[in-house]
Amino acid sequence: MDIEQARYNMVEQQIRPWDVLDQDVLNLLFKVRREDFVPEAHQALAFVDMEIPLGHGQAMWTPKLEARILQELAIRPTDRVLEIGTGSGYLTALLAAQAAGVVSVDILPEFTADATHKLRAHGFDNVTLHTADAARDWPDEAGFDVIVLTGSTPLLSDAWLRRLKVGGRLFAITGVAPVMLAQLITRTAPDATRSVTLFETCVASLVNAPQPAAFVF
Repeated sequence: MDIEQARYNMVEQQIRPWDVLDQDVLNLLFKVRREDFVPEAHQALAFVDMEIPLGHGQAMWTPKLEARILQELAIRPTDRVLEIGTGSGYLTALLAAQAAGVVSVDILPEFTADATHKLRAHGFDNVTLHTADAARDWPDEAGFDVIVLTGSTPLLSDAWLRRLKVGGRLFAITGVAPVMLAQLITRTAPDATRSVTLFETCVASLVNAPQPAAFVF
């Protein structure tokens, strides 16, 4: 396989047609090698328009979803980012390439260990990785400029909104299958937020994500 041709095709045939036109984001997709973060058994799928299994019911997002989220978040070089669900570490790398620093948390220790190795190999020294159950909250007292939940959640905990600085952006996919909503939430003031629904999608849930209260007869 001609890897660079496959990468070019991914950008031009999948990502650009999905309204990802920010040149900085497109350039980043050529710089950070997606194939290095794909599980070895699925290397041939690195540039295909599909989710790639990671095990434990989790998967890498499609390339166009990763790129679209980067564009919507409009990360600045001074931003402090919190990522919930490290997964393969690829989105972590993309975030770290644009931000001042990234804190990434995953409940699965093998994901944390594998991502640590790959991120170090790529020279990312502005990422702090943790293994913990953070689907409902992450007890970091400092605020974040950007928060990304990489798994869906039927309910979005208010705790995440409280972690955002004024001007901060949170990306979350909310709801239940078969239709979930990708949302960008911006803190516009200490006591106010604005939410925009970007598109419909369906991705795996965060482990231990908060669930609606069951109806009891």
